[in-house]
Amino acid sequence: MEVLKEKVEEEAATERAEAAERGEKLLRPLDARREEAPMTQEMLRDLEKKLSEIEIVVPEQPLTFTKDSIDISKLPLSYQSNTLKEEHLLQVADNFSRQYSHLCPDRVPLFLHPLNECEVPKFVSTTIRPTLMPYPELYNWDSCAQFVSDFLSMVPLPDPLKPPSHLYSSTTVLKHQKGNCFDFSTLLCSMLIGAGYDAYCINGYGSQDICHMDLTRDVCPLTMKHKEMVQEEEKVPSKKYAIKPPRDLSSRFEQEQEMKKQEEMKGQEEKQRREEEARLLEVEKANIDPLHGLRVHSWVVVLSGKREVPESFFIDPFTARSYSTQDDHFLGIESLWNHKNYWINMQDCWNGCKDLIFDLGDPVRWEYLLLGTDKSHLSLTEEEDDGMNDDDDVENLGEEDEDKSFDMPPSWVEQIEISPEAFETRCPSGKKVIQYKRAKLEKWAPYLNNNGLVCRLTTYEDLECTKTLEIKEWYQNREDMLELKHINKSTGLNIDYFKPGHPQALRAHSYVSMQPEMDRVMEFYETARVDGLVKREETPSSMTEHYRGRSDFLSYRHVDFGPRVKKLALNSAESNPRPMVKITERFSRNPEKPADEDVAERTFLIQEERIQLRYHCRDDHITASKREFLRRTEVDSKGNKIIMTPDMCISFEVEPMEHTKKLLYQYEAMMKLRNEEKLSRHQAWESELEVLEILKLQEEEDDAHTLAISIYDTKRNEKSKEYREAMERVMREEHLRQVEAQLDYLAPFLAQLPPGNKLTRWQAMCVKEECLSDFKQRLIDKANLIQARFEKETQELQKKQQWYQENQVTLTAEDEDWYLSYCSQAMFRIRILEQRLNRHKEQAPLKYLALEEKLHKDPRLVEFLKVFV
Repeated sequence: MEVLKEKVEEEAATERAEAAERGEKLLRPLDARREEAPMTQEMLRDLEKKLSEIEIVVPEQPLTFTKDSIDISKLPLSYQSNTLKEEHLLQVADNFSRQYSHLCPDRVPLFLHPLNECEVPKFVSTTIRPTLMPYPELYNWDSCAQFVSDFLSMVPLPDPLKPPSHLYSSTTVLKHQKGNCFDFSTLLCSMLIGAGYDAYCINGYGSQDICHMDLTRDVCPLTMKHKEMVQEEEKVPSKKYAIKPPRDLSSRFEQEQEMKKQEEMKGQEEKQRREEEARLLEVEKANIDPLHGLRVHSWVVVLSGKREVPESFFIDPFTARSYSTQDDHFLGIESLWNHKNYWINMQDCWNGCKDLIFDLGDPVRWEYLLLGTDKSHLSLTEEEDDGMNDDDDVENLGEEDEDKSFDMPPSWVEQIEISPEAFETRCPSGKKVIQYKRAKLEKWAPYLNNNGLVCRLTTYEDLECTKTLEIKEWYQNREDMLELKHINKSTGLNIDYFKPGHPQALRAHSYVSMQPEMDRVMEFYETARVDGLVKREETPSSMTEHYRGRSDFLSYRHVDFGPRVKKLALNSAESNPRPMVKITERFSRNPEKPADEDVAERTFLIQEERIQLRYHCRDDHITASKREFLRRTEVDSKGNKIIMTPDMCISFEVEPMEHTKKLLYQYEAMMKLRNEEKLSRHQAWESELEVLEILKLQEEEDDAHTLAISIYDTKRNEKSKEYREAMERVMREEHLRQVEAQLDYLAPFLAQLPPGNKLTRWQAMCVKEECLSDFKQRLIDKANLIQARFEKETQELQKKQQWYQENQVTLTAEDEDWYLSYCSQAMFRIRILEQRLNRHKEQAPLKYLALEEKLHKDPRLVEFLKVFV
């Protein structure tokens, strides 16, 4: 406190001089006001009229939980009282506060030991309970902040100019799912410190928007488009003998005029945008906050160093957004603390937090409460460091620190626990709505909506949020693997995005209408499909498919359709397919074939009965070979077979070869192409059916809203629940069998005696003999039953063997198989019965002796039978 005292004395002297000057200036206007004329009756009436027009808005009572809503009797003892070490800490804090108030009378009182839910004063550092959550999602700062922001409901401070009088534990805040900014910060700081971050709670001042969690002036992070890295294509060096491109014959004057027109349009749009921004700024400036710079707020700062944090930054616990330490939303800092110490900011905040240096080891900038802080001290120069390395000074300094150091007591808060149900539900009541600038974000808990909807972002055109521009909906746990649905209201375009696992390996589906044979684009996971389909584009008159990684090197197929001949009420690709007019297929280069024989593109002109082929071009050539076949019917009108003629094949070959000119080669090629044409038409027809199947499946999923449930989710999974109930039922039955096994073996015989009379020796002997004889008879009956079953199985087997010997010649193969199977099962049963009979003969005498011993030890018979032992 010595450095603090010297600095404050200097500031106090300058302030007294300035106050004296201000007093002299204020006296002169006061004398002038005394000389002014008194107010007339008309002036008073006008003033009264103006005052009556002022409407006083009574603020609503904040929806916060009070002491009455907390059951104090169930809270641990650490919540209801302080230990000796905590009392000592409170005394140190009071002494520190008195010195601070004396040396800095112009600053607000420190926020040191507010009351907890049991009305017990607790030091703020002991309210932080570092906890590492058992969920991997809560290991990073952004996920922790997002969980706190979603899980809790914001409650404003009772007095926006003062810190709260109560600071509840994080366990109570999590139980009620609501709190103010200090409750948010304490919980978030506990989680971040537990995760390994160098985090601190801050008591400071913020803007009105950040104190009221008002995001209507901020852009939603989900609407921001990430900048894509544009990769510059490497320019291929031009060949010496390359063909020159055709000469550009377009008018440069027209191009310049078109560019000027576009620039004028862009200039007008830019001007309108600037005017709109200027208007919005004027509206925002008109709504100046009268308490700007005075509103108390609490947030979290994460300093660089731990967890590879390169630069210190702020986290607003209300919105879970990170800010730079120089952001305009944060207007000043009074103090900050963690679970080990408490620091006061001694730096000037006239420029907000922009000029603050977060070197907590510097006692000039940050005054600490307790010695022994883990923060390194201010770095010294080499000369000062040499002067401080005296042995005596070091020993004296160590003794002084040892005498004055005081460790922070452990946290009085219980272990912070979040149940899996609460972690999954997140938002209070499972829903949360956040309003942004021209956007509204809605969040739901998983499985709360029947269709699996967990998030919806609605974007608007105007600031009043009346004209919807587009809607984005995120889904989870859908059986059809639907992940995102993007609806553009202005164009009517819908885009559905799917995760891997769709029955048809669908990745994305863009459409305007769900009716078949309309404009749509489907993208697929090509690695999950056998045909390697990547993309399918469909229009009312065509269908285009793109492939990748196929063994036949097919990469592209385009089908043109003609109008239907038959007009039905319901058009269907299966009952009334669209006639195909043209099929164009493109193939990638097959390195195993020469370029002159490797087809690059083939076109089937179905109505014209022509087939066009274009081959790949060699690397050393500038033209490619081409061939066209005139596909005619095999027979003419009279039934005569048509023979292949040279005019049925028109070809252009870069390097003609002899075997390609032969009619046999051309005939075989044409027959092969005809078969491939049939195959291509069939595949195009199957593609149409697949589109109908996907549309039907999507409509069924939208109607059914079936959600997938994990096998580990024992509460929602019906199969797992039935299995668990079956296991419990088996355990109950096993318990009942054990209870029945422990029943009284003398009860049936004692029930025959007269009730209420004392058992005599003769009666005891009779009960013993009857119990033993009954048990012996049961053993004999069991042996006879096993023997009878054994003999019965043996006789039946002998009969079957005799039947087989008599009818062996006339038996079929099926009868012989049945006989062998029966003999195998019968022999198995006979062996089992034989083993059971032998085991029974071995165990029967032992069981008889065991029962006799139990009867001799039975407390009801022991006094009568001990003479005969």
